[in-house]
Amino acid sequence: MEPAKTNPRTEELLRRASQDDESAVAELLTMHRSKLRRMVEIRLDRRLAARVDPSDVVQEALITATKGLPNYAAKRPVSFYPWLRVIALNRLVDLHRRHLKAERRSVCFETPMLNAHLPDESRMDLAQRLLDDGTSPSRLMQRAELLARANEALAKLEPGDREILVLRYLEELPAGEVAEVLGITERTVWRRHARAIERVSAVLGRNTE
Repeated sequence: MEPAKTNPRTEELLRRASQDDESAVAELLTMHRSKLRRMVEIRLDRRLAARVDPSDVVQEALITATKGLPNYAAKRPVSFYPWLRVIALNRLVDLHRRHLKAERRSVCFETPMLNAHLPDESRMDLAQRLLDDGTSPSRLMQRAELLARANEALAKLEPGDREILVLRYLEELPAGEVAEVLGITERTVWRRHARAIERVSAVLGRNTE
């Protein structure tokens, strides 16, 4: 699978970073800080909220990325943000394992997509966004009941399909980056996205008579 096309500014910064331009490295990493923080906040187990600051996770990931940037720039296995995201996600995985090691059921980061671990609050946020996106006829139900049904529908989706919705609606990644994150084609992303939306809609519409 070909890497998604990197935007021109990122390409320019990568070129300069490969020539040891420290200002380019700083800008390149900083421009993705907010996206990384959003990803960490979405994935962070709420039991760690008092012990783990998402900003610290991101900062540690950026330090690691700085060290690995020359090798990345030389090989470019994927586009830049998916590469950076993996570094942050690995750091988050380590933190979950360290702090929740006594609660094995909570550490669900064993699959390549890491789709098994999504805090209840994040799944509810996803349900809210799907409703706001016009996935279902909210006028036919009380809002609270509709939201509960959307959350239930998401819980019943195949993990891979749910992960595509998480990446698209919560992490707000373009389809090309979703494809790279999951190791599938962009066409497959759209096909599975449509399937997931259809199944959520079907559950929501089941009792709308």
